[in-house]
Amino acid sequence: MASLYEKYQLRQVINAAGRMTALGVSTPSDDVIAQITLGLKHYFEMDDLVDKTGDYIAKLLSVESAVIVSCASAGIAQSVAAAIIKDDNDLLLNLHNSDKSVPREIILPKGHNVNFGAPVETMITLGGGNVIEAGFANECSATQIANKITPQTAAILYIKSHHTVQKSMLTVADAAHVAQAHNLPLIVDAAAEEDLTLYYQQGADLVIYSGAKALEGPTSGLVIGKQPYIGWVKRQRHGIGRAMKIGKEGILGLTLAIEKHLNEAKETGEEMVARMTPFIERLNRITGVSAKVIWDSAGRNIARTEITFDEQLIGKNTFEILARLRQGNTVIYFREYKANEGKIEVDIRSVTSVQLNTIATEIRRMVMGGK
Repeated sequence: MASLYEKYQLRQVINAAGRMTALGVSTPSDDVIAQITLGLKHYFEMDDLVDKTGDYIAKLLSVESAVIVSCASAGIAQSVAAAIIKDDNDLLLNLHNSDKSVPREIILPKGHNVNFGAPVETMITLGGGNVIEAGFANECSATQIANKITPQTAAILYIKSHHTVQKSMLTVADAAHVAQAHNLPLIVDAAAEEDLTLYYQQGADLVIYSGAKALEGPTSGLVIGKQPYIGWVKRQRHGIGRAMKIGKEGILGLTLAIEKHLNEAKETGEEMVARMTPFIERLNRITGVSAKVIWDSAGRNIARTEITFDEQLIGKNTFEILARLRQGNTVIYFREYKANEGKIEVDIRSVTSVQLNTIATEIRRMVMGGK
């Protein structure tokens, strides 16, 4: 039988970019895959499945409530809609065409209004909200958030991500204090974060996670938080959430993935450093290439390899090198946010030792012309 790659004429990928949506995010464990398969083969009352798995997860996390959604982006849209609609049945069915005068403004730091593969602002708009930016691209304080609050404010949104500006930004706890002082919900998008309770404990009312990133589940999302907000998010399955529904297999797969995430040991940053050290040493023997350990800019316990190319010495710019590494039947993807500076990052969480050797060999070939 032909492999999937042969059947559909696909190229094999070495994913040194990390858990990125563009590459399929992560690879669930065999146990999670078995749970997904089991879910596919049985019927359930879907509302009951959503409620019962949410209750189970909330108990695991010691939080007030939880609900599984189709992805973190859907979690943003449905959380925004929940903050606007609340328990209004008419608005639930007519969110975008209603002329009801209800608060729709969603305040977020200007430096958090990013494109993570799609614009944050688009997710807010899907949820019926209007974006109000606070502060500046390189600065936002609690006071600047508070100064934007009006009677038309529905919620405050905070994006916890490496995509956002990290410099001179208020913390989640700061944002929570502002939200509580003005009786507003704080929504935190923590899609790739690993700690499932930190921002809830810091005062967030709704916290959104990707099920397929740190949790290594199927394509899915998790929203945890307080009542009545989670209840209002659940109601969106009969509103905008209908277009974002998740299947029974995704719900059951993520529930088990969360359980495993909480109970099983994960590779630490220090262990990543040990695993990548021979790789770094090999790279540093290539003329025009230097490599070192760096740590996740968003504060997670993730170590990566930063590779710097001496473009003048090599005679190629970094974008040319990256393009050539994506030719052929096996393609290599990196974190490329600093490619314009001649730097790329290697995230080894989804890379085997054999694949690290392949990456080093291919970089040497690209840089030294096959020598």
